[in-house]
Amino acid sequence: MLSRLLGMFSKHLAMDLGTANTLIYTRASGIVLNEPSVVAVDVIKNKVLAVGREAKEYMGRTPRRIKAVRPMRDGVIADFEITKDMIAYFIRKVVQGLRIVKPSIVICVPTGITQVEKRAVVEAAQLAGAREVFLIEEPMAAAIGANLPIHEPLGNLVVDIGGGTTEVAVITMSAIAYAQSVRVAGDAMNHAIQRYLQDAFQLVIGENMAERVKILIGSAAPLPQALVAEVSGKDMVQGSPKMVRVSDSHIREALRETTNAILSAIFKALEKTPPELTADIARNGALLAGGGSLLKGLDQLITRETHLKVIVDSDPLTTVLRGTGRTLDDRKFFSRVYRN
Repeated sequence: MLSRLLGMFSKHLAMDLGTANTLIYTRASGIVLNEPSVVAVDVIKNKVLAVGREAKEYMGRTPRRIKAVRPMRDGVIADFEITKDMIAYFIRKVVQGLRIVKPSIVICVPTGITQVEKRAVVEAAQLAGAREVFLIEEPMAAAIGANLPIHEPLGNLVVDIGGGTTEVAVITMSAIAYAQSVRVAGDAMNHAIQRYLQDAFQLVIGENMAERVKILIGSAAPLPQALVAEVSGKDMVQGSPKMVRVSDSHIREALRETTNAILSAIFKALEKTPPELTADIARNGALLAGGGSLLKGLDQLITRETHLKVIVDSDPLTTVLRGTGRTLDDRKFFSRVYRN
């Protein structure tokens, strides 16, 4: 009786626990949180100093005793204790005034997640205050968020490019017919830009600067008009401040290996998919979601190489979360998509 009463008053949450960002959705208010998955820790006192947006500003700017860490790596938990603290902080921020009532949470996870990693996600959420935890695979959530006909016997190709992983999946009849999770995505793009600038210009830059360069002038295909940006960092040889002018063609070259890895995953999915589902995909095209899909010209590159029509979701940063949230509205209807 008590559990039923608590269930009536509990807040149902959907969480996209991503490598780069964590988003939370509630039925009543929609998206209520969108913050970087970063925690700043005092390593001497073993104390959390900041979480989310504030903690990200610490990256590359902290003294030795303070460490800004990303506890999620490649879409899964890399540091259990810090992840637990981060989830608890975000839940408290969203569920105010309901401390005695534990929320139910649906969390999206990569398709390549192991049973051990699944248990770690569930346990971290439970220790952070969740009453019950459901898991949904990211490409399935993206398909639901984009209103694809997942319940029909039709092939739907989803390419979800997040911070830590790129998820390529073929979905039909509320199930995943084929899926591949490759640990090449937004973070790998940032690291590729850092390596390229170090090799080509002897310029050392931080991850935040690499991300800004990617967003500003990064592209996967030639642009109608050339873009140039001034990039500040440290001279690798002299250690002094240095600024160089970088063009979109430089960054496109830096990202070539990453974009080729994403293309290879798509080709492999098409190769492994049964002919009937492949015919559906040829007619309907592929859905592109996740923050990495915002890379300029990526949809054009995929179309040119695969001859598929590519539809970029209207708000690719929230596609997965919107789909996860939709399952909250009718848990019975979407019960088949949960993985635990």
